[in-house]
Amino acid sequence: MRLRVIQWATGGVGRAAIEGVLAHPELELVGCWVHSEAKDGKDAGEICGLGPVGVRATRDADALLATDADCVLYSPVMGQEEEVLRILASGKNVVTPLGWFFPFASSDVSKLEAACQKSGVTLHGTGIHPGGITERFPLMVSALTRNVRHVRAEEFSDIRSYAAPFVVREVMLFGKTPEEAAASPMIQILGGGFCQSIDMVAASLGIELDAEKRTNHEMAVATQALDTPVGAIEAGTVAAQRFTWQGTRDGEPVVTVRTNWLMGEEHLDPPWRLDGERFEVEVEGDPSVSMTFHGIHPEVQGAVQNPNPGIVATANHCVNAIPYVCAAGPGIKTYLDLPLVSGRHAAAR
Repeated sequence: MRLRVIQWATGGVGRAAIEGVLAHPELELVGCWVHSEAKDGKDAGEICGLGPVGVRATRDADALLATDADCVLYSPVMGQEEEVLRILASGKNVVTPLGWFFPFASSDVSKLEAACQKSGVTLHGTGIHPGGITERFPLMVSALTRNVRHVRAEEFSDIRSYAAPFVVREVMLFGKTPEEAAASPMIQILGGGFCQSIDMVAASLGIELDAEKRTNHEMAVATQALDTPVGAIEAGTVAAQRFTWQGTRDGEPVVTVRTNWLMGEEHLDPPWRLDGERFEVEVEGDPSVSMTFHGIHPEVQGAVQNPNPGIVATANHCVNAIPYVCAAGPGIKTYLDLPLVSGRHAAAR
């Protein structure tokens, strides 16, 4: 029998996850929670631009949690611990790209762990960056080396392809003055997940980190007005940002996670360059090993591609984890606790 899955929220990741569940030979979509009144009662397939799939979306969380299901793929804009606790208490496993990648060193997870144990279910955080590029793949290639000295995971993205104007301008703070952008919440919003990734890498490699993580926020401004998919970026306002999180040992960096976000490569001060969108993973040791990931960005740099391949890959990483999470014992489980997660062949369904 297929595992019964509820999709919680239908933003970019949620819509891609529904398609992933429908394509997976071991999964069945049985429920869909939505936030907006406009989506309430609509067929989940139609919300995704597909034909009807026979599953009606609902805003009634209580009714949905009473549904017989094995797992909830939880992907609202922001994760809420109380909401996750309710889902776990209903006896359903949870897979999410919103955190809990490796929370033990940085968060009090006693309530979540207790809820898992009481209901006999599992909570698993996954995704891409954080959630894959930042810890799963560095740890995988670290097996090829010895005397590991430094691990780096880095994103290089043209932010013009991110079709979320409000997020880009009002959360990421592109198009703001450097003084305004210096107060960016991204250090905290992304830092919670990235610092868990750093903790996971360090724990697995046997590195005892200093108590505090090191963070850095760099910016470049537009030297002339830029016409972008999220509106004009005026001269003198922020058009590129670089965020860095580091775990150190005796003050020296041993694990580095970095994002590079640029509104294109022209008319920037300082003159930053992308040299192609990609993710990089590097493990410095004997020998040093590095990998570059392509295909998780739009085919044309700076173009808005719908669906965005990075969003789809994030959703797929969640979907493909569901069978392994449902088979696991109760508790908060990380990559270090589960078998190798893989996709499924196209002809398997």
